[in-house]
Amino acid sequence: MRGVICAKSVLSETIGGVMTKAEIVNLLFEKVGLPKNETQDIVEIIFDTLKQTLVAGESVKVSGFGTFTVRKKSARVGRNPKTKEEVEITPRKVVTFKASDQLKEAIEKP
Repeated sequence: MRGVICAKSVLSETIGGVMTKAEIVNLLFEKVGLPKNETQDIVEIIFDTLKQTLVAGESVKVSGFGTFTVRKKSARVGRNPKTKEEVEITPRKVVTFKASDQLKEAIEKP
């Protein structure tokens, strides 16, 4: 829970409540005390590993946080809202995220 409180204070200082990768690096740098370049390398390795795993079509489960999965969406017919013209939407892959119960509970707490 301590990390959640710390992240909240960092988020309150960011513009629009968005935490960037650089802010994650700074937060870890302050908390762990490793050199900043090593901290940045660790964060990059984590995100690259997540990306490579998802590109390979595998899921990424982070205990206590949630699960990232790649889902295939088939082709379908959509409609342009302005012109009402039907348009074919091509098949594609999308990344989905399902929050864990612990994350959902933490978000619900005031």
